[in-house]
Order: sequence, then structure tokens, then C-alpha cells
Amino acid sequence: MKHKLTLVALMALLAMVACNPRPKVATYLDPNAPVEERVEDALARMTIEEKIAIIHAQSKFSSPGVRRLGIHELWCTDGPHGIRPDVFWDKWDQAGCTNDSCVAYPALTALAATWNREASALYGKSIGEEARYREKDVLLGPGVNIYRSPLNGRNFEYMGEDPYLAAQMVVPYVQEVQKNGVAACVKHYALNNQEAYRHHTEPVLDDRTLYEIYLPAFKAAVVEGGSWSIMGAYNYFEGQHACHNDRLLNQILKQEWGFDGAVISDWGGTHDTEEAIYNGLDLEFGTWTNGLTQGYANAYDSYYLAQPYLKKIREGEVGTEELDDKARRVLRLIFRTAMNANKPYGSLVSEAHIEAARQIGEEGVVLLKNDNHTLPIDLSTKPRIAVVGENAIKMMTVGGGSSSLKVAAEVSPLDGLRKAVGESGEVLYARGYVGDVNTQYNGVVAAQDLHDDRSEDELIAEAVALAKECDWVVMFGGLNKASHQDCENSDRFGLELPYAQNRLIEALAAVNDRVVYVNISGNAVAMPWVESVPAIVQGWYLGSEAGNSIANVLVGNVSPSGKLPFTFPVRLEDNAAHSVGEYGGKGKVHYAESILVGYRWHETKNIAPLFAFGHGLSYTTFEYTNASLSSKSIREGGRVWAEVTVTNSGDRDGAEVVQLYVGDNEASVLRPVKELKGFQKVWLRAGESKRVKIEVPYEALCFFDDKAHAWRAEKGAFTISLGSASDDIRATLPLRLR
Repeated sequence: MKHKLTLVALMALLAMVACNPRPKVATYLDPNAPVEERVEDALARMTIEEKIAIIHAQSKFSSPGVRRLGIHELWCTDGPHGIRPDVFWDKWDQAGCTNDSCVAYPALTALAATWNREASALYGKSIGEEARYREKDVLLGPGVNIYRSPLNGRNFEYMGEDPYLAAQMVVPYVQEVQKNGVAACVKHYALNNQEAYRHHTEPVLDDRTLYEIYLPAFKAAVVEGGSWSIMGAYNYFEGQHACHNDRLLNQILKQEWGFDGAVISDWGGTHDTEEAIYNGLDLEFGTWTNGLTQGYANAYDSYYLAQPYLKKIREGEVGTEELDDKARRVLRLIFRTAMNANKPYGSLVSEAHIEAARQIGEEGVVLLKNDNHTLPIDLSTKPRIAVVGENAIKMMTVGGGSSSLKVAAEVSPLDGLRKAVGESGEVLYARGYVGDVNTQYNGVVAAQDLHDDRSEDELIAEAVALAKECDWVVMFGGLNKASHQDCENSDRFGLELPYAQNRLIEALAAVNDRVVYVNISGNAVAMPWVESVPAIVQGWYLGSEAGNSIANVLVGNVSPSGKLPFTFPVRLEDNAAHSVGEYGGKGKVHYAESILVGYRWHETKNIAPLFAFGHGLSYTTFEYTNASLSSKSIREGGRVWAEVTVTNSGDRDGAEVVQLYVGDNEASVLRPVKELKGFQKVWLRAGESKRVKIEVPYEALCFFDDKAHAWRAEKGAFTISLGSASDDIRATLPLRLR
């Protein structure tokens, strides 16, 4: 329970009056005073011991305030897809509360797949309200590490492979979370691109790659989003751990970007007192977190920024300038959140939040393939629908690492489809395969028993027999939240589907020509049967409303409008990191692919993807006409506008994402064929046309010159491409930089 301001503050003020008949007004307690004045006033009143105390944890998820001064504790919570259930003071296990269930929102890969800034704002608003209601001050999320390899177990928590898309989507999320008086803690800064050996890897890359690919989303979150906190990563960079890294934290984050918030360590990410003092860390969490049962040697006061730091100050080894800066940043965080008297009350598991989860999920679903108009399922025919696959019934909100949740409710794909079909058809189920039967994580137990002792042959035979009798087959497969799939602290072993799913899918396609494969995952998977299956849907991890979101797309209540935020390669070797770079090892990991990540690699090297970045079909069709630029030339610091008329040429309402790419035709340095530099989602009724206008600023033409340490563009010819996907360009326009 947090200290209540009124009683403690009153006692503090009375003590001041007793000692001084004309006390100085306690500005730090005035919620209407400017934050900077409150910070400086509080800092001036604190002892060195109190400053040390507020820069490290006192429990798993909290740090102390200053009881003597009535300054509140700071409480963190895991996100970024929902508010984690409360745990014991010193353990990861649930505390057994009955009021900490939440709404699970779609994983951030699904949010990125909406390509809709308004959806991101709704997401941030909704999850921020839940965090506020639960009296959490810092939401540990969102994550914006770049999707470098489809094997990274934590990709589902991030926003895809493109720095521009991730940057555009993170800003509204951060802004709306913080309107609730809850700090967003953007993570994991930086270069957290693999989970295997995550404490022992050191990415090796040049500054151009760092600034063009791996930093833009973090910079946008700080500079445009105004994020109040940021979390360091586990890995090394340039010989130092990312959680106390002079280059990343001091030079880039705080000096170049002007970050005035607090840098929070990832749990267990702090390793050295001296580095933590000087290299930019402000608030230490998770070091030897069990502070009660293991005694003083591992207690919170023994954290690197606790007694060891205080001892260095007392013995004159270090000064207090760095301590004041850390305390100042933590106080600023406290006054913006825990002691923000003007923040709203928030709400928990409201109808509005459930609706938001469903709506975002529907927008994120991507229709990858739809031959012969297999989808949507025509309910007017009273169809018999065979649903196959463990992922049709498995709860996906439990597991996966720190993003695991305790939800008030979770709608499975099977239940969602049964609800959507209603009396208009019949939905039957066959297991098809047995994958991960674990149903609990950190004390959260899913109310289902997934054990099934039947053999692979028996399961496939049952599914095939059912498929023969039905009009449609909907196979829910993919990955899950178990180790070595989509899960923190482990990576996948390969691109292939697990649990003999390929064999099952091929068997289903052999007996029914209306097979729909729904891939539940946060990662790309190999699809060797792609030509045999007429309809393929990317279903993601969609949270509490997963079943309803997917079902509404499958039966046509919603026309799909999601677009892939990363490339699906045909083979793992087609991915740049696995072709010329290094991945998954311990120690130095060389990013030899440089800036050619994702579609940049595929297009520059002319390697056809399975499904391209930005790809996503609809139940209607869209035509692009009359593309134009406001000017055929641009100068340094200038901007032009690209315009195109988009027409819904089909007979259903729908939404299209117009994507703008820039290519440098005369570059003297390596440049990708094209790079995403703008997008706009537009909703159109059947037959309706709209003029879409997208800004092209000078900055969109630039690359990072690592020798000059500056962004610049070379004069000459550029191409502006407008299209529906990176491999589906509908119009090209010449532009000259003069």
C-alpha cells in the first residue's frame, strides 16, 4: 500500500512548524507547482542516505520514496499487453489477490499490424487506465526492439522489422499511457535482438546501422512521445552492459536526445557499482531480488546502487554529482506519476477496454492468402465447419515470460467462431495435434486440461475424417508461449512449425478444398504447403478477445485490414541475419547485414519472400489512380507532398493502408532499394474514393553518415513509391534533391 500524502505530509509540515515559526513552504508537496520546482525543493531537503534509497528497489516491483518527507513509493508493473498480477514482495509467484485480473490486449506485433496510429493511441489509453486503476506508476513497456530474426523468442512483444513503422506506432501508445499519470518505460534499450545468451551477447555493428535501424523507435518514444522512463537491455554494447552504458545512456539518450526521465535497469541487468554510477543508470531493480530469505548479503541494501555506492561516497572514492542527477530523475518520475494529484482514476476490465481489445485485434488480423474467395465463410449456406488444432482452444495469455497475465476472461478461437456462427451453421472440433499442455505460469493457472494421450496418427486421422464431412476446415496452428517458441529467455530452434503440423495441414488439404490455416504466433513460420492451402490468415496473440476478433474476420463481419510488420521468408537462410550475419551465439554477434534488415535485404538482394513486409489482403479491392507530387524537386530542409486517389472498387466496405517508400537512385553509399517513410490507413465504403496525402520531408531522403555523425542526403534522383505492400507498388514518382 502506498503512503497516503495527506497524513504523512501533514506530519512533516507540523514538524517544520515546530522547529521554525516561519517555515519555508514545502513546494515539493504542492501538486500544482511546476514539477522542476518540486524536484529541486525535495532534493535540497534529502539526506545522502535518502537519495541512495530512492535509486534502488525495496521489493520485486517497488522502490521506496522518502517517508520522512511524505514522498511516495514508486510501483512498477509488467506490460506491455496487460497489467501483470501482483506478486509477493520477494517472489515471482502470485500474491493471491482477487482484484488483479485484467484485460489482455493484443501482442505488439498485432498492434503494429494495424498500421493505425489511432489504434495505438486507443491501446495506450486503455492499458494506461488499467495501470492507473491498479495504482501502478510505471508500465514496463512498450517494446520496440527491431525484428532481426524470426527465431527471437521475444519478437511478439515488439513492433516489427521497420524502424519507421515502429517509431510511428510507439509515440501514440506512450502519450496516451502517460495521460493517466502512468509512466511508459520503453524497452529494451538497445539491441535486444535475441533471447539466447541474452546476458552474454555483444552486438557488433557500425554507427550507421545503429542509428538507421535500431535507434529510431527509441528516439521517437523519447523525443516525440516524451517517455518518462526507459529500460536498459541485458546485452553488452561496446564492452559495457546496456543497463550502464556510457555510449547508449549518457551520450545518445541523455545528451543527444535530451531525455529527462529515469533509466531503469532490466531486472538483474545491473552488474557493477562504478559503471552504474557513471554510465547513466538511475534506478536499479531485480538484483538478487530475494532480499528477505537469503539475508543481508543479498538484501536490497546490498544492490550495486545501495550500500556499495554509499560506502564509496563516505570514503571519498566518488562524489555526489552523479547521485544528485539520479535522485533528481527519480523524483521527477515520482512527481509525474505517484504524486500527480491531477491524474484520472482509471478503470479496470471495463466494457470499453474489452471493446478496445477486440477492435485492435480485428484490425491486426492479416489475410495472407485467399484463393478462390475461400474467405469469408458464407453463413448463408448453413455450413458445417471443422475447427482443427490445439491453438483453437489453448489460452495464450498465460506464459511467454514477463508478459504473462491473469485475465478476467479469454475467448478462445473455437468459442469465438461458435459464437459468430450461431444458428447459421455447425462448428465441430478435432484436436489435430498435441503441443504444449502446460497451463500455468508463476501461479496463474488456466482453467483447462490439455492432456491427450492419443498418438500423432490417431489425432490426424480424427481430424481428416472430420474434414471430409465439412464444408470448411479452419486449422488453428502456429506457435505458443512455451520455451523455444514465442517466449522470453529462449529462442526458436528453427523456422518450421512444431508438433508435426505440416503433416496435419497437408492431410487436411488433401481431403478438403476449403482449408483455412490461421497462424497463431508472433513470428514468421515456414509454410512448405503454401500452394495447397487456399486461405492463410496471420492471427497473432490477440489477448482476451482473441476468439471474437479472429471469428469476426473469418465470417466476414469485419473485412481484414492488417498488414505484416515483418517479412515472412521462404527459408531461414533467406533472412539476412542467417545469411551473412550471426545470430544466437554467445559473445560478439556480428550484424554483417548492416542496414539490410527484413524487406531491405530481400529487395536489395532480389530474394522473393513468402509474404512481404506490408502485405495484407482484404475482402474488397482497391485501385490507386492519379498519383502526384506537389513538386518534382526538393531542397535541403524542405518537404513535398505525395497524393494518390484510392478507390474501393469492390462490393464491400474496407480499409487500405497506403504505404510510401523512398529510394535513392544515385547513391554513392549502400542504400536499400526502398525504405518505408510514410503510410496512411484509409476507410472506404464500397465504391467510395478518397484522396490520400502523405508528407515527404527532406529527412525521408537521408541516411546516417557515421563519419560526420550526422544525417544527410546526396543530391540527385530519388523515387517515391506508393503501394499496398513493399512488393505491391501501384505508382512511382520521380523526385530530385537539388
